[in-house]
Amino acid sequence: MARNYSSSARPIYLDHHATTPVEPRVLKVMLPFFSERFGNAASIDHIYGNEAAQAVEEAREKVAKVINARPDEIIFTSGATEANNLAIIGIAERYIEKGRHIISCVTEHKAVLDTCNYLETKGYKVTYIHVDKHGIIELDELKNAINANTILISVMTANNEIGTIAPLAEIGSLAKQHGILFHTDAAQAFGHIPLNVEDMGVDLMSISGHKIYGPKGIGALYVRRLHPRVKLATQMHGGGHERGMRSGTLNVPGAVGLGAASAIAQKEMLLESDRLMKLRNYLWKELTTRIEDIELNGHPTNRLSHNLNICIPGVENRALLVKLKHIASFSAGSACTSNDLRPSHVLLALGYDEERSHSSVRFGLGRSIKYRSDLPVDAIVTAITELRQLGGL
Repeated sequence: MARNYSSSARPIYLDHHATTPVEPRVLKVMLPFFSERFGNAASIDHIYGNEAAQAVEEAREKVAKVINARPDEIIFTSGATEANNLAIIGIAERYIEKGRHIISCVTEHKAVLDTCNYLETKGYKVTYIHVDKHGIIELDELKNAINANTILISVMTANNEIGTIAPLAEIGSLAKQHGILFHTDAAQAFGHIPLNVEDMGVDLMSISGHKIYGPKGIGALYVRRLHPRVKLATQMHGGGHERGMRSGTLNVPGAVGLGAASAIAQKEMLLESDRLMKLRNYLWKELTTRIEDIELNGHPTNRLSHNLNICIPGVENRALLVKLKHIASFSAGSACTSNDLRPSHVLLALGYDEERSHSSVRFGLGRSIKYRSDLPVDAIVTAITELRQLGGL
């Protein structure tokens, strides 16, 4: 049965890279910790605090299990942005005597790029490695950028705009050969693809709750404790919580929610990935069959299964968003910069011009898309056809 896309109905959601709704199973687990079990996890002299502390440790175990880490290597944060800041600035300040050189990538999320830019104002040197036309980091360039002062390599696991997955194991191996720490922003990948910090040689990993059907305002940073033992300069002071790395009263309901969402994601990852890939491939096939000259942005196969980023020549992306606002909620790029009319730095890094950037859109599929009929292909095709006839605006 065809879905009704009337203007009075809630638009179908196709922007799961920006955020996801809280899974009902996750919400159910969280609710008692807002009222009945409201204790402070740091106040363990009574049952309320003990309940909270135990729940937080159980959540820590669930998060750690997804990436083959130890529970005591998981530091809860307010989200991946804070985790990125804690990892990069924390390493920069802690290992300053070893060196002041950091290596990252031109297609990183702004939470990493802006943090690196900040460190540059403090006298650190940052080298930004280029990518190929599919968004894969140039490993030879990365290898050549390493010097005696390099203390950290930070490369994201999967790109938030084009979905391209980085060769983490190769980067991790290279980092280990030179005794350099390796951080990865896994906000888009955690819970969606298999991750193993041991096999990949990852020393620090940033994680977000609201990308895996958990609550907003909660995330985590994996910090390796053995081989090597990674140390960070504290960024938030006041109580020594989270192994002294991140002070502040823990968001217990958030941590519980992140743990629950992590456990569900791990259990259902392979089946859900296969399901979304089939829906994504169906959408791509329908669009390319019915609309001329559509092109794919990013790697054709080595990409997140729920990501589809396409260029529609002759159509301005924001005009398409406006035309389809009552039908499909998708994105012109990164959610964190959606109010920025400048071209996507990711697409420019792939070698494309500004025109292609302004003609590209990102579809992020998710659990709310259950059937092919949930994909408004007819409406998208009609809107693109009409916009082209009007000159794309």
